[in-house]
Amino acid sequence: MTYPKVGLITFGDERAHEWAKVFKNLTEPRHRQAIDYLKTLPIELCADENVARTKQDIDGQVDRLRAANVEAFVAHVPCWTAPNLVVRGVQRMNLPTALVSNASPATHGTVGLLGAAGALAQIGYPHLRVRQDFETGKVGEKTLPLFRAASAVKQLRGEVFGLFGGRSLGIDTGTFDPMQWREQFGIDVEHIDQLEIIRRAEKMSEDQSAEMMAWLTKNVASIGYNDQGLTPAKLSFQVRCYLATKQIIEEKGLDFGAIKCMPDLSNNFVPQCISAAFMPSPYDAAGSKPVFSFACEADGDGALSMEILKLVSGGLPPFFGDLSYLNESTHTLYLPNCGAVCSWYAGRSNNPADNLKNIELRPAIRPGGGAITYFKAAPGAMTLARLYRKAGAYTMAIIPGEAVEPTQDEYAAFVAARGKHQLPTAFVKVTADFDDIIQEFGSNHISGIAGAFVNELVHVCELLNIEAVVLD
Repeated sequence: MTYPKVGLITFGDERAHEWAKVFKNLTEPRHRQAIDYLKTLPIELCADENVARTKQDIDGQVDRLRAANVEAFVAHVPCWTAPNLVVRGVQRMNLPTALVSNASPATHGTVGLLGAAGALAQIGYPHLRVRQDFETGKVGEKTLPLFRAASAVKQLRGEVFGLFGGRSLGIDTGTFDPMQWREQFGIDVEHIDQLEIIRRAEKMSEDQSAEMMAWLTKNVASIGYNDQGLTPAKLSFQVRCYLATKQIIEEKGLDFGAIKCMPDLSNNFVPQCISAAFMPSPYDAAGSKPVFSFACEADGDGALSMEILKLVSGGLPPFFGDLSYLNESTHTLYLPNCGAVCSWYAGRSNNPADNLKNIELRPAIRPGGGAITYFKAAPGAMTLARLYRKAGAYTMAIIPGEAVEPTQDEYAAFVAARGKHQLPTAFVKVTADFDDIIQEFGSNHISGIAGAFVNELVHVCELLNIEAVVLD
């Protein structure tokens, strides 16, 4: 897990007489309390030991925080202080900002908070206002979503997206404008031909896939080998495609990606389901590894949605699938994917064996043969999200929900309806109105993350000038 890097400055009254007679004994203990409290949160805190009371104090502390590469800023105004000094610090930091004060009648904190907040509003500087005592725990509840969002947005800038192949199956919603990404998100796009994966995989010997083949054989629930599509040779080649993709990612310094796969590779070589299952997972046969957001069918906006979800969660594995079926009777979304979803969701465990024991490798129905990963996603809280464009401008739909275990009858009915086309699926119960989803949602694909991160995503949208639509 990674934590947001947050800078704190406590602002004090610059008038010598009032400081000495009134505000020093009110401000300094609360500055110490702010540091102690913020250190209990899942953040990396950077703060000076002293209260900033003058322009020189503020400039010096800001410069040190900027040198530490903080990602979000807390302007702590525990008592009255001149609003222009707070504005000076906020503008000089130029980061997503939370103005924090207390509810005490003794401190004049509310008047200090509103004086600074009103000035920031006048100049159009967005900020979060928090008037809570640290003892309540609500300061963290209100500020953590902003901190996580600010960290995610800052991390996006400079990332490189790897696009393997082009538009898949005519899915226009998977396409995107690389220069719009560059301008709005700060992301570079690297195009790679899918056949580079095949070229490298064909050059590898089967010995190079032996470790992962043995690992899969030992840990998955079953492998449905047959004499046609799924043979040891086909699975070995899928593994080598995964290893080749890892090579390319490392060599090109990619941060997240998407692959076309269908129909070129799935028809004529093998589907890239092993890559789709293990790129976003925090492990493979070699041990622990970084989570790499990886979407199918060349879905750039789907991959970017995954990457944002990963970043706001501190590095959890992201989910990618189809918004396939809306069960009105149980108010559950059925989210399968064409042959693989992140393997972590089979058990939600950082011990790969706990997840893989729930996964069957079944024969793919595509002409190229090979395996798909088959399982039901484990229960637990989920936040679903998707970026899409309306007349060129980005919107993000956000849907809170809970992955659930369907009843035997519900699952049997789903299996019977699907026939031969059985796929890994998450069953997510939501409170959103289904007609609202149908009328608003801008893609056939959807991304997700374990846990509750609606507020974080709303803050991300505010920071990136994206319309947020919370379907709840």
